[in-house]
Amino acid sequence: MTEEPNEAGETDKTDPQTAIDSVAGNRDDRVYEHNAGDEQEGIPFVGAGPGNPRLLTVAGRELLADADLVVHAGSLVNSELLEEYCADAETVSSIGKDLEELIPLMRDAYEAGDTVVRLHSGDPAIYGAALEQMDALEHEGVPTYIVPGVTSAFAASATMRTQLTLNEVANHVAFTRPQGKTLDEDEDHISEFVGMGDVTTCIYLGTHAVSETMDRLLEDGHDPETPVAAIYHASWPDEDVIEGTIATIGEKLEDAGYRASAMVVIGDAVGGEDYERSFLYGDWANRGSDSTDGTQEADD
Repeated sequence: MTEEPNEAGETDKTDPQTAIDSVAGNRDDRVYEHNAGDEQEGIPFVGAGPGNPRLLTVAGRELLADADLVVHAGSLVNSELLEEYCADAETVSSIGKDLEELIPLMRDAYEAGDTVVRLHSGDPAIYGAALEQMDALEHEGVPTYIVPGVTSAFAASATMRTQLTLNEVANHVAFTRPQGKTLDEDEDHISEFVGMGDVTTCIYLGTHAVSETMDRLLEDGHDPETPVAAIYHASWPDEDVIEGTIATIGEKLEDAGYRASAMVVIGDAVGGEDYERSFLYGDWANRGSDSTDGTQEADD
């Protein structure tokens, strides 16, 4: 890849912002050449899943087993997973390291012939900040790709023994986060999602702000009895489930002492109640084999 010289006449290889700016609007040909799960050349950005090592994908486990260097998301990745699947690799936490440090670390190891894996918590596509790292590495000639993982909302749903979508209860799911240091007030749409009524709202990165968020929902006139669950460390050994309502969950979570690492789920699907039987194992199932080709989408 050709690098543009900077004012000093040197190539600007280690400036991640240059890399981010340079790829805007360009569709990579590999989009049409590979499917998710394919073995590919380069550094894989692997989703470690929500916490339990058994929820790591087969592809992720295979890549970790072959790795020489694993750059991981610190305490957000279960240490048991690192011990079980990364025993033969050097492991480096990304916590406290900026792009200017992370990119040369991975680039140099890859160019030296090491097998490098970048291990993110959950799924890299959800609040993972993976793309800026990938763009920076690609800008320096290091190919990258994504290996999906199980996000914490799905682990929370499994723990609650319910679905995020339920027929006649919740037709939509919103992955969101509350206003704060990185999200302005006018970018916080939690109240809008809750107000739609048939949306299961999953709040990431907002454990510290649950009380404030619920207070805003009450101020906006939402039903205080709307079910809410906060699942702390979903799928980890110390997982804890706190159930309540918009009116009560803030105080309950504060009493428990959790300020981070909880998935907060709002909506009637939380209780898994009052849903209607789907068509999939009802009317559709009774239509006979001649009327279906197996391609119809299932009702959730």
